[in-house]
Amino acid sequence: MKYKGHTKKEILEIYRLMILSRKLDEKQLILLKQGKGYFHIAAAGHEAAEVAAAKAMKPGYDYAYPYYRDQAFCLGYGMTEKEALLSFLAKEDDPNSGGRQMPQHFGHTDLNIVNQSSNTGTQYLQAVGAAFALQRDKSDAVVYVSSGEGTTSQGDFHEALNWSSRNKAPVIFHIHNNGYAISVPVSEQISGESVYKITAGYENLARISVDGTNYFESLLAFKKSVDRARKGHGPTVIESNVVRLFPHSSSDDHKKYRPQEEIDADKLKDPIILFREMCIKNKVAKTSELDKIDNSMFNLVNETTDWAETQDNPDASNALKNLYGFDQEFMDKPEAEGDRIVLVDAINHALDEELTHNPKALIYGEDIAGGKGGVFTATRGLTDKHGKDRVFNSPLAESSIVGTAIGMATLGYKPIVEIQFGDYIWPAFMQIRNEMATLRYRSNGAWTCPFVIRVPVGGYIHGSLYHSQSIDGYFAHMPGIRVAFPSNAADAKGLLKAACRMDDPVIFLEHKGLYRQGYAASPEPDENYLLEFGKAKVVQTGDDLTIVTWGAIVQKSIEAAKQSEISVEIIDIRTLNPLDMDTILKSVKKTNRVIVAHEDVLTNGFGAEIVSRISDEAFTYLDAPVKRVASKDSHIAYAPVLEDEILVQTSWIADCINEIMKF
Repeated sequence: MKYKGHTKKEILEIYRLMILSRKLDEKQLILLKQGKGYFHIAAAGHEAAEVAAAKAMKPGYDYAYPYYRDQAFCLGYGMTEKEALLSFLAKEDDPNSGGRQMPQHFGHTDLNIVNQSSNTGTQYLQAVGAAFALQRDKSDAVVYVSSGEGTTSQGDFHEALNWSSRNKAPVIFHIHNNGYAISVPVSEQISGESVYKITAGYENLARISVDGTNYFESLLAFKKSVDRARKGHGPTVIESNVVRLFPHSSSDDHKKYRPQEEIDADKLKDPIILFREMCIKNKVAKTSELDKIDNSMFNLVNETTDWAETQDNPDASNALKNLYGFDQEFMDKPEAEGDRIVLVDAINHALDEELTHNPKALIYGEDIAGGKGGVFTATRGLTDKHGKDRVFNSPLAESSIVGTAIGMATLGYKPIVEIQFGDYIWPAFMQIRNEMATLRYRSNGAWTCPFVIRVPVGGYIHGSLYHSQSIDGYFAHMPGIRVAFPSNAADAKGLLKAACRMDDPVIFLEHKGLYRQGYAASPEPDENYLLEFGKAKVVQTGDDLTIVTWGAIVQKSIEAAKQSEISVEIIDIRTLNPLDMDTILKSVKKTNRVIVAHEDVLTNGFGAEIVSRISDEAFTYLDAPVKRVASKDSHIAYAPVLEDEILVQTSWIADCINEIMKF
């Protein structure tokens, strides 16, 4: 006998998974009260929809980006109660993160559950990027991504719908609508109180609204959506109307904002009770059989908890492990030997060579394709040569560019994306800081996203407030990201090619004022030139004073040194992370006087970090205070006379040389 196409064994297994999730929720809350845990978010009330979603997919073949309330989905997808409890107790063998993340932040490489962060909404674009990778692989695998209804207020949700619909990406957006975004009711979150309604208008996007407390209705929706995606017909949004039976989290008290009668009414919609009643009413199972499963799961969870408590805690000596990937192999030649080339053309040639070198490399961003080749022509000719499937335009959405790149890189591709101006990178800041920078660390090395973000930056071009920003200090502050900032064409080519082959995400800063400057031109290295990150260059040697600098200020330092009668050593750091302190300290110990010069503002600029480390590690060698020359703490004005007053000038460095030599 079958019921709705399911054998009795299959139906009892569905019930077992829902009960297992519930018993885990209940046990974890007890452990919290015992002081054995610190945080919990429950799946209670969502179990039917989550298990249905899992049963419609192929674990280890399809990919999943679940959110923190997706415990039942993960159990249905193949995670075990042991793994759930190892995560809750933050044990060494926690498959999600090795104890690095809060509980219910799921990740499992064997099952293709990509490690998730705490951010609301960033996962959508990463899932779309993963789907793009699957399309390129000509796979019929699909990507599951989920969230609560409140998260659909985030712009990343609509960006993800837009791009996935445009490309018919195989993505299942599962939105759990339990009526509350923590304490804010859906009536105050969503127009029309329905995700189904607000997602109308996207071509190629299917939409389904289901009773998420009904397993079979939910299963049908997911099966239809998965089948549609596998056939290449595009994404689907499934809004599961569910109930939240527990507070938002263990730190929440929903009685402060929910009427008791509403809470009581939701208890009557408990999907486990409804599923149990269905089984009994339709004679699929007896009460005694279901009770046996209840007791079995209760005992299993208790026994597993006893076992999990005895497992090893993380080794404190590994606290900094997996911030970065392994060191790379480099082929650094002292001098380039090719024809002289300007910096922007060196960038173009590096990109061309890396597309040829790596068939999984691709380039995208705003206005970068076709005849235009970017606003600075850095990607000119690359679409024609490598094809529009490898060099293409993105939507005008910086978060989309970076978020999808994370997803594609996670699945083995090497995106090299362009943010048109550093001034407009900020919509992608969440994706960069909380996702790109943390994925390797928060997953304990299980997941990575090595790719390159190219960003034109800097002033001296009369670009005013929004085309002149120096942003290096922001990104040097982020563990998990490499940062490069070349001052000349040869270094730009060598560093960019190395960045494209690194196992870490890279912010590659290109000073647009140097793109076509003759003094930034240099002989072009060949295709084998890979410049090692963390190796500064001594631009000129000297004995009396050291200038540490980078980017556009390298040339200004050279010019200032020419105006002085003393012997000045100039160091171009080339990369901010890693920073070559060895070269800096060696010079300081020789000259005993130091200026750190950079284009960013003085206050909290990266120069302050260098000064601090010199003071800390070489104080006894100093014959004078360490001085900084930097731009003024101001936005950049448009009028040349104002711009000159704000940005670092050669004369400022020359004056500082004279000042420091008085000591």
